[in-house]
Amino acid sequence: MDFDEFKERIRHSFKIDLGGYKEKQLKRRLNSLMGRYGTADYGYFYQLMVGDRAVLNCFLDNLTINVSEFFRDPKMFRFLEEVILPDLLLKRPGLKVWSAACADGAEPYSAAIILEDLAPGKKHILEATDLDQKILVKAKEGRFSSESVRNVSKGRLDRYFLKDGKDFLLKERIKEKVMFRFQDLLTGVFRTGYDLIICRNVAIYFNRESQNRLNEKFVQSLNCGGVLFVGGSEIIMNYAELGLTRVATGFYRKDK
Repeated sequence: MDFDEFKERIRHSFKIDLGGYKEKQLKRRLNSLMGRYGTADYGYFYQLMVGDRAVLNCFLDNLTINVSEFFRDPKMFRFLEEVILPDLLLKRPGLKVWSAACADGAEPYSAAIILEDLAPGKKHILEATDLDQKILVKAKEGRFSSESVRNVSKGRLDRYFLKDGKDFLLKERIKEKVMFRFQDLLTGVFRTGYDLIICRNVAIYFNRESQNRLNEKFVQSLNCGGVLFVGGSEIIMNYAELGLTRVATGFYRKDK
């Protein structure tokens, strides 16, 4: 089985589109993973994934790089808290927020904590999606290491977390604010009506065509005046063509 057939089998069997990823980077990571299973044969590795969910989960972990933490890039999250969200709340007291490729849930939970501090008791819709079912289960549990919460202030740790050995458990009143579901950003249908979309350090793994298509779909999903929040190293070169205004590093507002 060659690499193209492998990608097609993955798309057909698991509804995951590998065609949108940067091929050299994807092959390098995939070949390294296959080496851990003692094979260089795509067909054999595909059969391993079909027969063993643990191998598939390992592949998905390797594909999606489930690295996240609360308030990752603190300066950017301060801007979100002090400028972006207060402005959105002035226009709409109940916000609809989507955290795309949410990994273990640290970023949508960060947004939930900020909104609870800015507008206590207000009802918002916070959705979080990922293509890795295993990581979604972990996200729903709300258990995080001390490293994951290193940017959380002591006040917020006391208010929103419970200490459990070396871990920190998010309190139910924050966990229940976020709804998690499966979605592949390259193949899934996007919902609409969002005031804020958070998708950080994900598109860097996609090829240029897929990045452009993804940004177009994000814009279509945003309300007028809504904001797209991306990673600090991610630059949307054609933001004006998409109807966006660059507000600050990592923040783009939909104008029309």
